Amino acid sequence: MTPHGYSQSPVVLAACRSDFASFIRPCFHSLNPNATLQMNWHHYALAYHLDLVRRGRIRRLAINLPRRALKSFMVSVALPAYVLGHDPSKRIVVASYGADLAVKLSNDFRTIVNSPFYRAIFPGMQISRAKNTELEVATTLNGYRFATTIEGSLAGRGGDILIIDDPHKPGDVVYETSRNRVYRWFCDTGLPALDDKQHGAVLLVMQRLHVDDLTGRVLRTAPGEWNHLSLPAIAQEEESIKIGENEYHFRKAGDLLHPAREPIEVLDSLRLQLGAETFAAQYQQSPMHPDSLIMNQNWIQRYDQLPTRTSSSKIFQSWDTASKDGELNDYSVCVTLLYQAAKYYVIDVLRRRVLYPQLRELAIAYARAQGANTVLIEDAGTGIHLVTEMKNARPRPCL
Repeated sequence: MTPHGYSQSPVVLAACRSDFASFIRPCFHSLNPNATLQMNWHHYALAYHLDLVRRGRIRRLAINLPRRALKSFMVSVALPAYVLGHDPSKRIVVASYGADLAVKLSNDFRTIVNSPFYRAIFPGMQISRAKNTELEVATTLNGYRFATTIEGSLAGRGGDILIIDDPHKPGDVVYETSRNRVYRWFCDTGLPALDDKQHGAVLLVMQRLHVDDLTGRVLRTAPGEWNHLSLPAIAQEEESIKIGENEYHFRKAGDLLHPAREPIEVLDSLRLQLGAETFAAQYQQSPMHPDSLIMNQNWIQRYDQLPTRTSSSKIFQSWDTASKDGELNDYSVCVTLLYQAAKYYVIDVLRRRVLYPQLRELAIAYARAQGANTVLIEDAGTGIHLVTEMKNARPRPCL
């Protein structure tokens, strides 16, 4: 047994040698000995596409996944170890937006290739004593994994595979000059570093940050060249994702990427904390165009039948309150929404001219009748008093 509990039997070693998804398991535990790897279908999808890059069947691959989905570990750490294990003469360049991330990923790679389990799987891959630094690990067959930063120099460096992992600093991506710098580095430094322009591979892995980030640029400027694996935290439509030869994972609209780690309650909380714009980009991989932050009537669609409610369905009510009942006075209005499968359905609109005592009774009864999970009331005017009274109601709605 290895120090991490993995058998070195010929069967296990052969599985790790021939199957990238099997190989990532001991890699993960080598770096996280006290953690549990919760293998999910998206890990198999990612492993399958990455191995197609290794085999030369994919030359351009853009991967967009939410944070903490193991994308950097699989792409920038485990894949270079696997590639060099099969061919120690391969040369791999890994670029990240910052030096700290570049060094961290490089050190993780070094930990794996120096581990007993790795040497048992790939005994022919030997680290050169002449070149084993914080940013470069070379093999005895002149292959290497070289780490750099976006905008860093690659003078005299070439590669068979260029990996670009998180090219944008999140706080800078809002600036066009920053996005342009990243794209210029990609065009002027990154792509020219490929030793074989015809067969060399480029891997771009990141969470989306802006409609015009590097993923957005390459898909827009060279759409026919790129394979695109985009996996949102909440499926927005029905889709079929390839996870192996003749194997697929089917997602329905509303299906979660990894419910064991991030159930809908966690994602809803993140949406509230981050805001709709950031959540759409980083978790849904669907950044909003700046112009789209203004309400667009094309967003509003009609439905013939409400979806069947599930345990993850939520009912929201939002009140705009008034205080008088005369014909010339404003209405008190409540909109009731069903939230399900990343969509909001307007299921009822209540409009009444009522005095405050009637408004109070109406709001409490209406929340209970609709089974509201959350009631939103503006903290102004009659709304101030209504919030207090609804909080004191028994049983009370969720405000």
